[in-house]
Amino acid sequence: MRRIVAASVLALACAGAAQAQAQATADPKIKARVEKVLAKTPLIDGHNDLPGEIRGRAGGDVAKIDLRSDTSKLPGERPGAIGLMTDIPRLKAGHVGGQFWSVFISPQFDGPVAVQMTLEQIDIVKGMTVRYPDVFEMAYTADDVVRIHKAGKVASLIGIEGGHQINDSLPALRQMYAAGARYMTLTHALANRWADSATANPVHNGLTPFGKAVVAEMNRMGMLVDLSHVSEKTMKDALAVSQAPVIFSHSGSKAVADHARNVSDEVLALVKQNRGVVMVNFATTYVSEARNRWAADRSAEQARYNAPPFGGLYIGQPEKAAAALAEWDKAHPGPPATLSQVADHVEHIAKVCGVDCVGIGSDFDGIGDTPVGLEGVDKFPDLLAELARRGWSDEDLGKVAGGNVLRALREAEAVAKKLQATTQPSYAKLTDLDGPAK
Repeated sequence: MRRIVAASVLALACAGAAQAQAQATADPKIKARVEKVLAKTPLIDGHNDLPGEIRGRAGGDVAKIDLRSDTSKLPGERPGAIGLMTDIPRLKAGHVGGQFWSVFISPQFDGPVAVQMTLEQIDIVKGMTVRYPDVFEMAYTADDVVRIHKAGKVASLIGIEGGHQINDSLPALRQMYAAGARYMTLTHALANRWADSATANPVHNGLTPFGKAVVAEMNRMGMLVDLSHVSEKTMKDALAVSQAPVIFSHSGSKAVADHARNVSDEVLALVKQNRGVVMVNFATTYVSEARNRWAADRSAEQARYNAPPFGGLYIGQPEKAAAALAEWDKAHPGPPATLSQVADHVEHIAKVCGVDCVGIGSDFDGIGDTPVGLEGVDKFPDLLAELARRGWSDEDLGKVAGGNVLRALREAEAVAKKLQATTQPSYAKLTDLDGPAK
């Protein structure tokens, strides 16, 4: 009975939030304000995984997916397959002015093959700009982003989503920068050999000495240090070392939803001192505490039915396990995350850290589902409309849309210019600083 009542309350709350969002979106004055802001300031999304989807669905061949068409339903896909969240018509509808395209490689890949795969992903991003030169243009500096936005195109930047992708090599890191990467996430879902992840047991107690050398070299080059995915201790170590603003390319507030991938108020206070930017993620389990708990319950139920290698009620009987999980899903529908809850993350970060340290990092095409009201790249203006409805000024809307990350990129470029005048590239090796592998 308690679950039924809670579900009813949640449904009413979601309905109310959806109604308020619809009102904000429909209000012609608010819509006009948002369009004016986005004409002046490029909307810059911190994280989109479309290059990985092109690799996975089309073998990396940009020509095999027509981005000028609606990609929410792709021809030839298997029944039930999830379409894409990104295409050119929706990018234009969403007034996207700048995009950090993620060149993600799973941490299961390591060594030279990870370096090769990363370069191939970078090639996909550049291939998009070659195939659609009227829509996309590569951007390498803050000035590039402003110029390209004024030209009516999407400034395309590159973000590496995991320190494992450089194979513990500072020269490889420099070549990734030369190839166009302007941020690197220090870890992904697993710890690497020099930094701990938020979603794995700690190995190093944060950053190792070599990990700190990676941050220093990124500062020297002007590559933004991205602290999404890393452990809290790694966040603190990086913030203590970095001379330039850091970013969180796709994270939320832990006070709003207590997920390991979100950022605590303690760290937000350090981000404020650093002049960094937390770009709010749309992954439903990061957005909604209820959704996160439901997902944990579902994972536990899934393991109960078919937990390898020895346990589970239906071990070795995948059909029975799938049927049982389907019945559980029917009896326990997942609570939705909403656009309004994403706005709650934005507001909490702004409250703790200041309005100068919050941005947008959707994770579109890297997440399995989205908050209600944020189903694709065309919906960004609706989030800004919701903030406007809550009383945000046009100036502050411009900051969260892209002004803050543009400022962080400019400051990183300025730090790099100073460091390059006095500091030579480092050739330190992992074993030099951390000792032999244990």
